[in-house]
Amino acid sequence: MDNSYLSRTYVERLFATNQFKPAPLLNNDPTAAIDRGTAKAAIIIPPNFEREIKSRKPVTIQALVDGTDVNNARIIQASLRATTQFFVRSVDLIPASVVEPINTNVRLWFNPGRKESLYIVPGIFGVVLWVFPSMLSGIALVKEKEEGTVAQVYASDLSSIEWLLGKELAYLAVGLDEALIVMTVATLLFGLRFRGDPTTLLLGTVVYLAASVAFGLLVGARAANQTAAVQGTAIAGFLTALLLSGFIYRIENIPFPLSLISKIIPARYFIEITRDAFVRGTGWVGVWYAPLMIALVGLFFFRTAAKVLSRMQFLD
Repeated sequence: MDNSYLSRTYVERLFATNQFKPAPLLNNDPTAAIDRGTAKAAIIIPPNFEREIKSRKPVTIQALVDGTDVNNARIIQASLRATTQFFVRSVDLIPASVVEPINTNVRLWFNPGRKESLYIVPGIFGVVLWVFPSMLSGIALVKEKEEGTVAQVYASDLSSIEWLLGKELAYLAVGLDEALIVMTVATLLFGLRFRGDPTTLLLGTVVYLAASVAFGLLVGARAANQTAAVQGTAIAGFLTALLLSGFIYRIENIPFPLSLISKIIPARYFIEITRDAFVRGTGWVGVWYAPLMIALVGLFFFRTAAKVLSRMQFLD
C-alpha cells in the first residue's frame, strides 16, 4: 500500500532470496489468494512505510502465512524475518542508532496453533486408502487366475470391462467401509473437524477409492501370482503415494524428472482434498481440479486393465 522506493526495494529483496515467487492479488484482498491455495503467504506493507522510516520511527508490516503445512510455514516465517533484518542493515537511510525500525507481525492462517496432526493425519488418509484397496483387488484378481476360475469368465458372454466393473464395485464398497473406519478413528483420536463444505471430501473419497481399486486390478491383470501383486502394489503404489504425493516432501522440492511423475499420482490430489477439508476449508473453489485429475488417472488404469484381460481372453 506504499508503492515507494523503499517498499519496492523491500519486495525485491524478498524475491532475491529465490525462496519466494509473486502470486496474483485476487479481488484486491490479500487473504483471498491464501484461501484459494494459490499463495502461501501475503505481505502487507502500510502506506506510510518509507515516510516512517525516514522519520526514524518504527514501522510494522504484516505477514499472513498459510499454516496448513506447519513445516513450510516455519520456513516462510524464518525467511521473512531474516530478509527483513538484512534489509534493515542494508538500507543507508536508516541510522545505526535506530534498533529494528521494521517490525514484522506474522500470523499463521488456518492452523494458528501449529498442530502437527492437522497436517500429518489428512495426509495419512491418502496413503492408507491407496495402498490397501488396491492390494486387496489385485490379490483377488490374481487368485482367480491362479485357481483357474477366470477361465469360466472367458467362456461366458461377459466382456472384460463388465467383469472388471463388477470387481471394481465390490472392492469400492470395501474401500468405503475402510475409509469410514479410518476417518472416524482419526476424528476421535486427533480431534479433526470439517472446515467448510464436506462434499469435496465425500466425492473425492469415492473417486479416489475407485482409482485405487482400478490400479489394483491393473497390477493383478499383469501379475503372475499373489506375491507379485503384493510387491507391485507396494512398490508402485505405496512408495509413490508416500514419497511423490506431498505427504512427506513438498511437491516443489521434488527434483526433476520425479516432479513430472508426481503430476499423475492420485494420492497427491487426494491429500490436497483432505487437507482442504480438515484444515483450509475453501471447498470446490480451491480443489475443483483434484477429483477430475483422480478420475482421469483412475479411468486410465481401468481401461488398461480391461485391454490386458481382453488380450488374455482372446489368447485362451
